[in-house]
Amino acid sequence: MTEAPFLSRQERFDVVGSTNDVVRGWLADGTPQVCLAIADEQTAGRGREGRRWVAPAGGALLLSLGFRPTVIAPERVWRLAACVSIAMADAGEEVAGLADGAIRLKWPNDLVIESQAGIRKLAGVLGESDGLGTDDPRVVIGIGINADWRREAFPSDLAATMTSLRDAGGGRPIDRVQLLDAFLNRLETRIAALHAGWFPIGDWADRQLTTGREVRLERPDGSLEERRALGVDARSGALVVADDDAPAGERLVHSGEIRHVRLANPVQPVPQAPAGV
Repeated sequence: MTEAPFLSRQERFDVVGSTNDVVRGWLADGTPQVCLAIADEQTAGRGREGRRWVAPAGGALLLSLGFRPTVIAPERVWRLAACVSIAMADAGEEVAGLADGAIRLKWPNDLVIESQAGIRKLAGVLGESDGLGTDDPRVVIGIGINADWRREAFPSDLAATMTSLRDAGGGRPIDRVQLLDAFLNRLETRIAALHAGWFPIGDWADRQLTTGREVRLERPDGSLEERRALGVDARSGALVVADDDAPAGERLVHSGEIRHVRLANPVQPVPQAPAGV
């Protein structure tokens, strides 16, 4: 029997409002998973909390994937976005010639690179869902990764906090088609594993930038608290933070509770564990 292709539908757009909106419409119309929309430019791209995602035409790889997670429990659906993030991190390192682990994950939804200059954002992930817990669950995962964007063309107000694969790779040109192929090859393997009940918790946890650092948590009402991040929770995807008032001295922070997570001292190096520990 011939194996079904990974993608049921794939379309590329020169310009589109939002690839997430395109894929959401496909799913609503009955398109099976996994469907993929790619754009050279978005006019209404968005990130978490309604923030805009801006990139010049051809400077970033902008895409959204549609899933129907009927075999994944609703409380585990966050793992789809995690798999997308890990697959893109692996693909980006390969195409840009970066060391394994050079691309980190900043909980809950950013891909970043840390260097002597500090921490710079490389990509953002936005997950949106409909019908979880029903017989028609639909999930859209969008990701925008700065690919062949030259540093000299970065917006002046963002240049100090962003990077691209080209910039991180020392000016090496980035082929977005090659990047997409590398990403989809890795994602297909990870999604198949997820459907079989296996999630790469080690890969996901090891890439987390926040672990072991002081973080500043901003709630939707604007209030702030500073905590030490201890890791991430494999069951819920939550950030684990130290809290002396909580049972066992730690508690879970879920992405819906927080507007921003910032490192309290982003340029301070993380102490390395002694060899053999």
